[in-house]
Amino acid sequence: MTLKEAQARVDTWIKTIGVRYFSELTNTAILMEEVGEVARIMSRTYGDQSFKKADLAKDLGDEMADVLFVLICLANQTGIDLTQALEQNLEKKTLRDADRHKNNPKLRPN
Repeated sequence: MTLKEAQARVDTWIKTIGVRYFSELTNTAILMEEVGEVARIMSRTYGDQSFKKADLAKDLGDEMADVLFVLICLANQTGIDLTQALEQNLEKKTLRDADRHKNNPKLRPN
């Protein structure tokens, strides 16, 4: 699925099953909640925290998809074409960081 297709599918889902979009502010708060759920799994899987029983059934991929879903909702609501935005962002990063990471001694292999 392309980003354009994802934006269209989310829009159709919202308008048919979700009834309507939540406000942009509500969706921003929901996005922060979903990112927090990803962070919780990451800190317990790759960090030093241990899982609580209630957290064991959480699926990282599903939580990441929740983040993507809400981000797509916000893009749709604000008129952002995510394909175009990502292409421009990658171009910006490529120009800005062309040599930056190569010259970073912290990133050199051991």
